[in-house]
Amino acid sequence: MAGGQKLWQILPLVNIGLGDSPYMSSSAFAGNVLMIDLAELHTRGWLSADDLVPEPGLSDTAVNFCGHGAVPHGAARTRRAPVRPECNPARTRRTGGLCAEHTSWLDNYALFMAISEHHDQRSWTDWAPALATRQPAALAAAAKQHGERIQFWIFCQWCFFRQWARLRAYANQRGVQIVGDAPIFIAHNSAECWARPELFELDTAGQPTVVAGVPPDAFSATGQRWGNPLYRWSAHASEGYAWWIERVRRIFELVDIVRIDHFRGFAGYWEIPASEPTAMNGRWVPGPGPALFKAIAGALGPLPIIAEDLGVITPDVDALRTEFDFPGMRILQFAWGEQLAAESRFLPHNHTHDSVVYTGSHDNNTTLGWWADASEDERNHLREYLACDGRAVNWDLIRAASASVADTAVHPMQDVINLGAEHRMNFPGTAAGNWGWRYTWAMMAPDTADRLRRYGQLYGRL
Repeated sequence: MAGGQKLWQILPLVNIGLGDSPYMSSSAFAGNVLMIDLAELHTRGWLSADDLVPEPGLSDTAVNFCGHGAVPHGAARTRRAPVRPECNPARTRRTGGLCAEHTSWLDNYALFMAISEHHDQRSWTDWAPALATRQPAALAAAAKQHGERIQFWIFCQWCFFRQWARLRAYANQRGVQIVGDAPIFIAHNSAECWARPELFELDTAGQPTVVAGVPPDAFSATGQRWGNPLYRWSAHASEGYAWWIERVRRIFELVDIVRIDHFRGFAGYWEIPASEPTAMNGRWVPGPGPALFKAIAGALGPLPIIAEDLGVITPDVDALRTEFDFPGMRILQFAWGEQLAAESRFLPHNHTHDSVVYTGSHDNNTTLGWWADASEDERNHLREYLACDGRAVNWDLIRAASASVADTAVHPMQDVINLGAEHRMNFPGTAAGNWGWRYTWAMMAPDTADRLRRYGQLYGRL
């Protein structure tokens, strides 16, 4: 690349769920059907040129997931390909390899999606009891009834995996590795919760007894009640963590490096009674610890994993991360001002080689947005520390990240192209208005690539 960048970090590739979040997916394994390239299907003769015409209301700078937006547009257009008679033989023949390789999850996923459609996306716990509890006769009847829709969802996954493999190969051939993201949790209304309820903390009716989140912190005075069901770790341990081994295996088929979200949850996680409306009343519960990662390493060997070790980090979290040589994360926006005593590990002179430094993450404001809201103490501390005036604070932090001893530096695109708070990706603790940001190349200044390359040269990162 002209800018000398070697990594491309992305959000999770799974389907989006509640609040358009990729951290509330309907499957831990399936690829996001919104990423299917309709133009490629057109080149195969499976879609017409008219099928590629966007719906009114789509935007270059924000994803409109609902209404006449991306979800109905993508789903409606993709449906036109597999249901055409001339595509049926190709579809069933060419998806055979995918079915064989992904049989551990694909059949359950396709059946789940087809039944969910039939029930207007209502939770699987609201289906007929025989379906909710997966009685063999009920499953057989549903498979027969929804056969065409099942094939559609299999076809979508065939499209996704085939197209993504080409994209990854394109990046790798140009010296770029893809950093993926593995959410620690999935949604309750997901194929895996329905297919393997014994692996989650659910009651006899399939409802979560406890849910995931984090206690009150700087992001939220009442904490964050994510609502994902928690894992029944004893059940995972009893089968040698096979479900997790398969999950990690499949993620590494798509990307070169994986950032594991909420890594501290593997050492200890915040358990919230499902009846609680906020995350304030919860408790810390021990996670699986080293046993999980020993099982993964035993099956898959050493893996390039980044541990998202943000939030309340205790010695057991650091011990778990270092035992397996996983680099942690350092967020520069957390380094300045009144929080200095608590956040000194984020200051560049305290960085370590086994870390990845960011100006901010997808949960932070953009750097320009953060600077606009920063206290005068924070601003003065940053100016003095970096010997800068802050007039281009996004580039000040990009330079500081590049100069860090951390082995890896990642720069959010919003900071690279000088964007303010209106371009923020996510507001933790809020349920709507997130994950829709997008950019166009027209936003990029002409000297951006040269500037990135120069920092790479100055600090030995090329």
